[in-house]
Amino acid sequence: MWGGATAANQYEGGWEEGGKGPNTSDAMTSGSHTVSRQITWRNTATGETGALPVYAVCEEGLPEGLEVAVVDGYYYPSHTATDFYHHYAEDIALMGEMGFKCFRLSMNWARIFPTGEEAEPNTEGLAFYDAVFDECAKYGIEPLVTLSHYETPLALVNKYGGWKSRELIDLFVRYATCVMKHYQGKVKYWLTFNEINMMSMGSFMAGGLTDGSPHAKAQAAHNQFVASALTVRSAHQISPKIMVGQMLAYNPIYSYSADPADHLLAMERERDALWYADVQVGGHYPAYRLREMERAGIKLEMGENDLELLATYPADFLSFSCYGGSTVSLRQKELEVASGNLAFGMVKNPYLETNAWGWATDPYCLRIALNELYDRYHKPLWIVENGIGWSDEVKADGSIHDGYRIDYLRKNIQSMEDAVELDGVDLMGYTMWGCIDLVSAGTGEMRKRYGFVYVDRDDEGKGTLARSRKDSFYWYKKVIESNGEDLD
Repeated sequence: MWGGATAANQYEGGWEEGGKGPNTSDAMTSGSHTVSRQITWRNTATGETGALPVYAVCEEGLPEGLEVAVVDGYYYPSHTATDFYHHYAEDIALMGEMGFKCFRLSMNWARIFPTGEEAEPNTEGLAFYDAVFDECAKYGIEPLVTLSHYETPLALVNKYGGWKSRELIDLFVRYATCVMKHYQGKVKYWLTFNEINMMSMGSFMAGGLTDGSPHAKAQAAHNQFVASALTVRSAHQISPKIMVGQMLAYNPIYSYSADPADHLLAMERERDALWYADVQVGGHYPAYRLREMERAGIKLEMGENDLELLATYPADFLSFSCYGGSTVSLRQKELEVASGNLAFGMVKNPYLETNAWGWATDPYCLRIALNELYDRYHKPLWIVENGIGWSDEVKADGSIHDGYRIDYLRKNIQSMEDAVELDGVDLMGYTMWGCIDLVSAGTGEMRKRYGFVYVDRDDEGKGTLARSRKDSFYWYKKVIESNGEDLD
């Protein structure tokens, strides 16, 4: 199933419309390649307000006495994003014109349950997504819906500390069950948590955590595993046709040298992501992760049946994001440091070309990733994010020549095709990331664009929001028509 992918926090907008409540992304400011996004706060005793860098909250936590809040004087790009809320019919028509078979989108949990704790869902929120899915059906587009994509209702963050509390398990499962029942017949494919392994380095986005401790992150991940297993159980009870997948941020890890110590380091870095799939898809905690937690003094709070639930209700398929491989070396301090997606602690690969944001074009990453994951888990796979951010230029005649994007996608799709045709990988679909321009999650920018469709909006929130087709729009249309055979 060919298509494209988006996320509500970067694309949907309408943050206070239709009864929606605030969520974590609504309290994150814009940033840039060199300036961190900020999380804004309010002092519950004095009313004082301010902001802290996202990485500081993820690593050190939010100081006592502060709560996450949307406050005056800051620009929050998620509030309007690129306004899918008011442009959904136009945008889905453009997807239909390209020939999309699938559209990956996420739902705003706080649009359905504004605080996360309501007894009944918000009917306006349900109606909005009904309209979206009905529009998809007009063009034969199958929705792939992420239940939580870097957003948690803000009320649950300030009341419970986010996903470190087991209180969120039942609240999430109630939300998931509600929407799976409501959209039965309209949505067959669901994902629980976007890039669940980002809990280790982006815990505020991934789990609404304001506690930066390793124990809080491990507990939050466990709670999401249990919520995911219960969601799988609920889905199968609703209909045997529903499939629930995991979503993993994954990139192959390369050793910089032939030094066996570098190879060992690469293995350890791969495990940093793969243990999450070992639990959510494989159904159990791997021995190496149990030993890591033991060494760190982490003892999880578990329910009596948690491990049985994980083993009995693993994800039906594994979806993942992959933008390129990463390279590691024990001699990192002597080498040029990499930037770009998931580049923390990585070194620049001298064999790959990079763009202004440090993102490399890796022509083999998808074949390597697909084989690694399929051989390990023996479950169907789905590439739900792959793409490249670039500063696109609109010419005087309105044209947008993004040959660099076409070149990147051509190499990646060929790599994907090799995994299917040569290696026999069971691949369900491919949804290119940011198919219509949206806000960058990492930097909060608009100028780092991903889409086949340009949206007139800048880093300060100015612009008409008008949509324009890029050269890649017509190229991808041809790719879909030929089922990936015509990549010229």
